[in-house]
Amino acid sequence: MRLDSIRILDLTRLLPGPYATQLFADVGADVIKVEDTDAGDYARHMPPTTDRDTGALFDSVNRGKRSVALDLKSEGGREAFYDLVADADVVFEQFRPGVAERLEIEYETLREYNDELVYCSLSGYGGTGPYARRAGHDLNYVGVAGLLEMTRADESMAPQIPGYQIADLGGGLFAAFSIVGGLLSRELGEGGEYVDVSMTDVVASFSQTVAHEALTGDDPRPGETALTGQYPWYDVYEASDGRYVTLAALEPKFWEAFCEEVRREELIDAHGTDDAAELEAVREEVESLFAGRTRDAWLEALSDETMTGPVCTPAEALEHPQLEARGIVERPDDAPPRVGFPAVGSATPESLDESVPDHGEHTDELLASVGYGEDERAALRDRGAIR
Repeated sequence: MRLDSIRILDLTRLLPGPYATQLFADVGADVIKVEDTDAGDYARHMPPTTDRDTGALFDSVNRGKRSVALDLKSEGGREAFYDLVADADVVFEQFRPGVAERLEIEYETLREYNDELVYCSLSGYGGTGPYARRAGHDLNYVGVAGLLEMTRADESMAPQIPGYQIADLGGGLFAAFSIVGGLLSRELGEGGEYVDVSMTDVVASFSQTVAHEALTGDDPRPGETALTGQYPWYDVYEASDGRYVTLAALEPKFWEAFCEEVRREELIDAHGTDDAAELEAVREEVESLFAGRTRDAWLEALSDETMTGPVCTPAEALEHPQLEARGIVERPDDAPPRVGFPAVGSATPESLDESVPDHGEHTDELLASVGYGEDERAALRDRGAIR
């Protein structure tokens, strides 16, 4: 996974797009943040901040990138962007549909400057449909996609806000996948292309375990499906210290291993039953069982074959021996720690650039690389077209 020769013009901000392009930067791509000349990426200034006096979110998903500040509403800033496009492999934008067209930086315009360009648009609802231009954030998207409805234990509870931004991060990840697919397609001789990614669509695609019923006349209810708490062998249980343990023994052999280890062999044959009274009796037995020890005592007592695990806080998770062994947490000497690239490869970069760019830090360098002399850059800066 080495993308050293790939150049991405990244017009995105906040979390979804920058998360996607951080993945590219972590495997060597040249990611250029194209920011406006005013505030730039809002995340630069959002609390909490790191010891580099930068918003922690910005610091986490903008490592190893360069920044160019252009006023795309001005002719000079737009022309400078076109010149950068000519040497780019990818343009990635996260505007609400219609904005790129108003700025004259949509795919049809840019392909005149680079017909091999892979252009990806990432938005909440996609570029088509009645919600296309509707404002939104992660919570709105998971609500529309049906996920939020399924976060509650049963219909008597209110939907629970997910602890992580599933639409934002899932959308960013799928945008990265789509861009890589577009680049490969180009290498196979298909030329450049346009990709429209909807964060809502991505979350809807996560509904595979309930989609068949939903599409064929049923309407799956929270707490009443195999993977939302219908069965006691796939649920979350409270331990004696108020912490929680996960049990996910969907397969009979794992349920059998669990029952044998906790000395409840009489429960083995209940696996797979749909009898409501029997399910409730098993659930009560397992609840009582887990309430007898602390979370960590259960984790120490149960083997790897029982399909059990801890419910960790974010801090516990990022210090967990499993994550430490995988090396996903980057702890550089010269930068704040962060969660890094979530895969281990035999050809990933040995070292990473952990710096974050100042707003417009590389404007002169990048414009000089496409032929803008010092006087021309000074004139553009005087007119407010660049920063």
